[in-house]
Amino acid sequence: MSIQWYPGHMNAARKKAAEQMENTDLVIEVLDARLPEASCNPMVEELRLFRQRPCLKILNKVDLADPAATAAWSAYYNAQEGVTAYAMTTKKPGDVAKIPDLCQSLAPHRGVPTKPLRIMIMGIPNVGKSTLMNALLKKKVAKVGDEPAVTKMQQKLYLGKNIILVDTPGMLWPKIALASDGLMLAASHAIGSNALIEDEVAVFLADELLARYPALLSARYGFKTEGMDGIAVVEGVAARRGYRQKGGDLDFEKASHIFLQDYRTGALGRISLETPETRAVRMAQHAAEMAAKAAKAAAIAAEKAANSARGKRGT
Repeated sequence: MSIQWYPGHMNAARKKAAEQMENTDLVIEVLDARLPEASCNPMVEELRLFRQRPCLKILNKVDLADPAATAAWSAYYNAQEGVTAYAMTTKKPGDVAKIPDLCQSLAPHRGVPTKPLRIMIMGIPNVGKSTLMNALLKKKVAKVGDEPAVTKMQQKLYLGKNIILVDTPGMLWPKIALASDGLMLAASHAIGSNALIEDEVAVFLADELLARYPALLSARYGFKTEGMDGIAVVEGVAARRGYRQKGGDLDFEKASHIFLQDYRTGALGRISLETPETRAVRMAQHAAEMAAKAAKAAAIAAEKAANSARGKRGT
């Protein structure tokens, strides 16, 4: 299943963000620590690089992610020019309190009354931007919800006298290139439920966890994973929890929903769905697939041209 979700308000938000970027000194991009690159909006990168703005990449929800994978991602981003990675959770006030100083270090020429530090907070839906805003300002200034795209409008707020924060709506991008990215985003609740089929997302997630964290599946649900595929895992959840439809058949839909909830809330344990290494493999595979499609299209076009030429000569 290829998942795409780009409601109209996201296009409007992108235009507003492009306008605001000119008057921004620094971008805070909030990522999901469990899938940093899959949750990294290429439009954000495009906008900030065009204006040559530094970026604080916050790996949020680090308490739900695999610590080893998070360390690898931190090193990966810190090696990029103009980028600082910060792994944290908004559940810890101490983590949040370090953000202003990190921002100041990335834009040392700003942050005084005559030249306040202007920060734009960006990220995909449901990644924790609004919660971060509320935690930074120590009051409820942004609406928070358990559904993607709760924030619809941009708003400007002051953090003390010398820092201006601009909160932006959660944005995805018009076309998610890798099918696995769409599925990871859906599993992590960054995509509206109207754009996905939970059963298929749950099977994808189960296959990923079988490959990466089979012991966590066994510990949570009490079955052995040897010889299982994703469908069998979800069926196993249904059987263990007693989810059945009228007539006795396993309730696959309910089990899928509960399985996704267990992942999202951390009940399964600390899980990362990608590492820099697995990301590189996926990107290489995608590039090879695109090259093969391009070669096939070129061959078809050449054959049509040759047939057309032969037809003209025959006439």
